[in-house]
Amino acid sequence: MLSEKNPVFRKPVIPWYQSKTAYGLTIAFMLFVFLVGLVGISVTREYETYKGYIWVPAVLVILSGSLIVTSIIRLIRRYTSK
Repeated sequence: MLSEKNPVFRKPVIPWYQSKTAYGLTIAFMLFVFLVGLVGISVTREYETYKGYIWVPAVLVILSGSLIVTSIIRLIRRYTSK
């Protein structure tokens, strides 16, 4: 019969996707996507034939911006909790 208790001496394991490196890479990649989205918005405003597709870079900007903000908030919470 197995014990139901968790050992006291074990530290909780932090998954790899919640590490500082993973958050840093996510923020860096999303900054690149954010900039590509901003360039896409400027291109769609320039050419009349692309006016109907402005929603694509706008979605990229919104989603990447929200990921950047949430990742930074999580990193701040991690540093302030220690």
